Amino acid sequence: MSETTNAGGPATEPNYDRLLRANLERVFNERDAGKRTAALAELFVDEPVMYEPTGIVQGRAAISAVAGNLLEQFGPTFRFTPIGTAVGHHGLGALRWQAGPDGGPVAVTGTDVVEVVDGRIARLWVLLDQPTA
Repeated sequence: MSETTNAGGPATEPNYDRLLRANLERVFNERDAGKRTAALAELFVDEPVMYEPTGIVQGRAAISAVAGNLLEQFGPTFRFTPIGTAVGHHGLGALRWQAGPDGGPVAVTGTDVVEVVDGRIARLWVLLDQPTA
C-alpha cells in the first residue's frame, strides 16, 4: 500500500449502515407515498441519481415512483431486508440485501452502493445478483 497523508485531520464519516438501512426501510419498503417522499427529502440530496440495471432514474420523485411501483408489482408482503452491516469510507458505502414476500422465499438478492455527499445519498447503484440455477 502507498503511504497516505491527511492534511486536514480525520473527516467525519457518515453512518453508512444507518443511512443504507434507512433507505431500504423508509424508501424501498414504504408503501405510503407521503412517508416515502419525506424520507427521500431527509436521506437524499436535492437531485439524486439512481442507476438500475435497466436504466437511470433522476430525481427524488422518480426514485419514489420506482419504489412504489416495485412494491405494488410484487404484492403486499414483498419487502427488502438488509444482509449484514453496511460498509463504507470516503463517501462510498455498500449494503447487501435480499427481497421477497415476508416469511416467504427470497426472490432476489443484491447490493446497494451509494455515493454520500454531506451525509445524504447523491447517487445510488442497484446491483442485482445473478439468479442461481
